[in-house]
Amino acid sequence: MTGCGWDVTIIVNGKPKRKERFASQGIMISMKKRVVLIVLDSVGIGAQPDAAAFGDAGAHTLGNINKKRKLHISNLLSLGLGNIQNARLPQTDAPKAAFGRSAEVTFAKDTTCGHWEMAGVIMERPFQTYPNGFPKELISEFERKIGRGTLGNCVASGTVIIQQLGDEHVRTGKPIIYTSADSVFQIAAHEQVIPLAELYSMCETARAMLVGDNLVGRVIARPFLGSNGAYTRTENRRDYAVEPVAETILDRFAQRGLQTVSIGKIEDIFCHRNVGLADHTKNNHDGIEATLKYLQGDEGSFIFTNLVDFDMLYGHRNDVEGYAKALEYFDARLPELIAAMREGDLMILTADHGCDPTYPGTDHTREYIPILALGPAWKGGAPLGTRTTFADIAATAVEYLTGEIWHNGTSFLNELPRKNPLA
Repeated sequence: MTGCGWDVTIIVNGKPKRKERFASQGIMISMKKRVVLIVLDSVGIGAQPDAAAFGDAGAHTLGNINKKRKLHISNLLSLGLGNIQNARLPQTDAPKAAFGRSAEVTFAKDTTCGHWEMAGVIMERPFQTYPNGFPKELISEFERKIGRGTLGNCVASGTVIIQQLGDEHVRTGKPIIYTSADSVFQIAAHEQVIPLAELYSMCETARAMLVGDNLVGRVIARPFLGSNGAYTRTENRRDYAVEPVAETILDRFAQRGLQTVSIGKIEDIFCHRNVGLADHTKNNHDGIEATLKYLQGDEGSFIFTNLVDFDMLYGHRNDVEGYAKALEYFDARLPELIAAMREGDLMILTADHGCDPTYPGTDHTREYIPILALGPAWKGGAPLGTRTTFADIAATAVEYLTGEIWHNGTSFLNELPRKNPLA
């Protein structure tokens, strides 16, 4: 790379003491390239044109939160979050990142489809959903295999149904089965009634059953604690996905000898296929800490992080204040993430769907996702417009790390103006 520089670690008595940075002065050096993809789970930026088909017309996670309670997210706004079309947030005159939004092609609004599409897989046939509960014959077979009866089998909020059925569950030992507008089979159980290992085994049983005509995107273990109608979910959730139905960029990177780091529930979403180093963090704080650790280290060419709290703790619970504070917490930590980037790093901040906490119901919402792309080698301010598929993110990452063209989506790499055009 021309006109940049390099870091040299000074060794004293065989031990690293400090790093010095030296100007390259025209010397050509090889700079490691990395892509850091951070998914702010459910941070949507306005209803897609087909949102009415999902019952989500008018949803706008970021805009409606900001309308209810002004968001103090100066760092995200400085990158250009408010400059995205219909963001309903304050704009800046000099965005530090390229900014845009993307629609989802897959006719869905769930976590799995969203992550798969941004990793390059567009599903022609979305997963099955069960607005009236699961078929009786399927539940009966599940009960036979686990040796217990079940409760629920309905569409419900996870935090509500454990209050409604928790006492009966504790008394009978029957796990609570429920679903949502998304393609999920969720099993809730008290950790002192059904131990985690048994709950996870039940999920594996359900996962093996929910294929073919009953293909469900995720089976989710939902453990909780508490007593006498006052129950709280724990952080021992576990997701059981199916393997992606086509090649993902994780597969491609593995084939090219590039190491992936998967943080949060990424390993579950991709059914552990070519996820590389996996750090299964359970909340935003730990996810940010893990991302920082790998940014500051030497492992990984592709760092893929999911920050789950926005969705899990606040969106599904219609908690506007909690959601707002979670956004502000991420915003406060964002400068640390940016400061940890190196010359060859490209960071992309995005989401996987919406979950508007102001909207009726507790389900995900069919929304555009924001895209903010930045790195030390690029100027800010480039408008990326409205992308037609989340797979544009995949195409960009593949082009940057391998120089290859991805088969879905259109890379926006050449729309990011470099500070040094010769680099």
